Amino acid sequence: MNKNHELRDFIGRQCRVRGMMLGLALGETLGGVRGRLSGSGPLRAGVSTQLACFTAEGVIRAQVRGNHKGICYAPGVVLHAYCRWAFLQGIEVEKMRRRWQPYGGAWPDGWLASVPALGERRGSAPATMTALSRIDEGEERMATASRGHHALARGLPIAVTGLGGIAQAGAVAALTHGDPAAQAATVHAAVLAHHCLTHSASEPESSARDALHAGVTALPSARLPISDDEHGRIVAAFRYAADEPADAVRLALLAPDPTAPSALLGGLYAAASFPARADLRAALEFAAGAPDGESVACVAGALLGAVHGIEALPVDLVSRHELAWVLDTLARDLVMELEHSPSGSEYVPGWDPHWWDRYPGW
Repeated sequence: MNKNHELRDFIGRQCRVRGMMLGLALGETLGGVRGRLSGSGPLRAGVSTQLACFTAEGVIRAQVRGNHKGICYAPGVVLHAYCRWAFLQGIEVEKMRRRWQPYGGAWPDGWLASVPALGERRGSAPATMTALSRIDEGEERMATASRGHHALARGLPIAVTGLGGIAQAGAVAALTHGDPAAQAATVHAAVLAHHCLTHSASEPESSARDALHAGVTALPSARLPISDDEHGRIVAAFRYAADEPADAVRLALLAPDPTAPSALLGGLYAAASFPARADLRAALEFAAGAPDGESVACVAGALLGAVHGIEALPVDLVSRHELAWVLDTLARDLVMELEHSPSGSEYVPGWDPHWWDRYPGW
């Protein structure tokens, strides 16, 4: 492959990850207002979007740590990222500082901790907040019994790491959400998002449904835990999108509550109901009408953004979103770290002298 093809493919991968991250954010924002946006002014991020930012940052820092230290438990690094979010939110501030400052000096560190909007309260993530407040009890005991959707929504960036990394998505969810159904739905959503990010098709208008079909079909063979019942519900949601697309009653039946399984089934149904690139806004508006529109539209936006890329997202909405630059930067940097390791490694010098300060991998 020549340099031009390599550059084109790299830019293409970045465009899809950027689409996934910003699609997630736009979906949550539209869902939060039931699809009825004001005509002007900034669009506010939701709490799932805030947490997804820290998941992406945690994945980058885990990769940096693994490159430089030779060993890394990625869920633990992502937990550290969620603790930085909690600190900015004013949750157990002194407890967080006591736990982490001795390890890394000035804390919280990394560039994401300097983004003002990430310190604003933008909704409630009760299971995450409760678990983080109990961090002194240890990772094995801090989780709640919740099956809430935040575990899934915030875990979607893990899809970028491939099936090997996705195997740890359940462990990341389990940090705060102890219900096995929430953990399983988080893994299954990440698999679907992975197929959306990597699917290639000669017919762009059908690529979303084709990518989702590939993901649904691959779930039992991905060497990840899935029961026949779980897979049956996912298959049914996809089939309903082909046979009964964009049916509000069907959507409400598939996603009746703010749980991770509902977000998965509702987001899949909404995305597969509007597979065409030109219908992305309509998909988000439809998903926003679910009983819990924030979570369903968040998942639908991530899946469709991953398939179609950032260019398919409505420019008028992206340009107004308060975290657009942050999400876009994280998406670019996530692909850059996974493919080119700007800070180098234990044995290879880096080519970006500022990368470690941006993403310290201690």
